[in-house]
Amino acid sequence: MASTTAVDKSKPYFPLASLASDGWSTEDEATATCFCGAVQLAFPTHGPGFVGSFICNCADCHKLTASVHATNFTVYDTHLKHLRGRDTLKTFGQSRTVFVKTAGQDNTMTNYFCSTCGSLMYRVGAAFPGMSILRVGSVDDFSLHETKLRPTMEQFTKDRVAWKLPTEGAKQFEGDGLHVNL
Repeated sequence: MASTTAVDKSKPYFPLASLASDGWSTEDEATATCFCGAVQLAFPTHGPGFVGSFICNCADCHKLTASVHATNFTVYDTHLKHLRGRDTLKTFGQSRTVFVKTAGQDNTMTNYFCSTCGSLMYRVGAAFPGMSILRVGSVDDFSLHETKLRPTMEQFTKDRVAWKLPTEGAKQFEGDGLHVNL
């Protein structure tokens, strides 16, 4: 029988979620770790290095997550720290992406995966210079999923599955919402 014990998600919460057990969070920073523990990143949870969090329903995110949407957050590269495993990361990039802005312009999106377990750690794109897009699901402190990393925007709603309701409290964009205020 499943446990019905409630978890206080207003406090740091680190459930058994991978082979690593050394994730941490402070008031200003936290870690994201791949499934096998070989790669670990540190990132800001607010302030000048944290850009924002969002739900993405684009075709790229459907395929990359093997799901119907992705829950992401963006940080400036100057604030993203590789704590371990940088040499373990492998890349896959392609320019046929939903973020095509101008014909003939570089639209490459590059994905950084752990070469051991395959976890997608972050994406960088020509359309987002100086920024990295991380997955909320890779964050070690699960309480941040519902607090500091709660999505404030949902994009590509035109491609959202009918059974998923709009994300409560998140500004909705039919297409690309990331370039609205850039």
